[in-house]
Amino acid sequence: MRPRPRKTLTGSTGMTSRGRLGAISGHVWRVIREQQGLTQEELAERLKVSVDTIAGWETGRRALTAMPVGQMLVHRRRLMQMGTAPVLLRVLERALEADVLLADALEEGSRAEESPLGAMVMQREFAEVLAWPLNGVPPQPVRNLPAPSRPRRGPTPSKPELSPSERQGFFAQMRRAAEQARGTDQFLLRRQALYLCGYDRESDTEDWLTHQQSSERPSDWLAGWLNARSVAAVAARQGDVDRLCHFVETALVDDDAGEAANLNYFGYWVGEVRNIELSDAFIANRSPGPWAGDRLLRHLVDGITPGHGYVELNIHSIWALLQSRPGLLRSGTPSRALRERLSIMLDSGGLSPRGRRELESIRYAIRLAEA
Repeated sequence: MRPRPRKTLTGSTGMTSRGRLGAISGHVWRVIREQQGLTQEELAERLKVSVDTIAGWETGRRALTAMPVGQMLVHRRRLMQMGTAPVLLRVLERALEADVLLADALEEGSRAEESPLGAMVMQREFAEVLAWPLNGVPPQPVRNLPAPSRPRRGPTPSKPELSPSERQGFFAQMRRAAEQARGTDQFLLRRQALYLCGYDRESDTEDWLTHQQSSERPSDWLAGWLNARSVAAVAARQGDVDRLCHFVETALVDDDAGEAANLNYFGYWVGEVRNIELSDAFIANRSPGPWAGDRLLRHLVDGITPGHGYVELNIHSIWALLQSRPGLLRSGTPSRALRERLSIMLDSGGLSPRGRRELESIRYAIRLAEA
């Protein structure tokens, strides 16, 4: 019997019983073509492949993940020569990784505890791409694109599509991974599987997540802190903001270790740190790393809008970030956007007393920086 090949998040080849493994990367490929203003026929001519090949890639019938690495690099170079935006090429790379993870979860006989999901700590640029077919929300670089210059012909999907059975199979595997991953060596897999299960729209999801997270008995401070944060974040995503406010009050405010962990987590999540982390251990560092903070400030400012599920966490995180990086108030675009959002938020209702105090403190700090 031939052994089942081992897969990683950056793998590009492999065997599987499934034929459709390119849902996300194929959709990104179509977005790239449309941004170039090309038809499938025109792109096929430039890449020296058949029109059927282009159509197969875009629908996921012919998986880009099955292409030899060398051939993918040739096509990538040609796309660069055609003027494809570098940010879209990065989205394509993350989409290939996401398709590998989806394929692993849906492969017959795959073992949940060996999922590549536990191989590294996810960052936002990958998590947004992976969640795209699950929640329908494009990753930020795609959201920022201009409308295609050439009108589309016929109905086309607006997002990568999974069939109902594929979607059900993926979430079933994520549940198995979360239930079976026990012990400190599998905490990362369990945490990230629970995060993805939060996108499941089944009626029992909330109760299942509550049971899973309440049954967790972390053996160390960091695991407990991350578990509490995950519980609060999933609850906020499903509309329960009170739990997130409770997390801010009990795990961040007046807790230096919690404040540092929050900034470490957020800084890595948004890409302030380019190095990939293989475990959560870095989050426990008692001081944030030597990163600038501009990228994180932009991310947090985008999340201080009325009705945003994470607004209380984002406000407090900005307050803590400016305590750690006061020079950010002179950083140009992010600080200008912050000033504009302050007035809107302070005039809105629904903020906690702590959140309002922190916004007032931020406004005062801005005035001092401008004096």
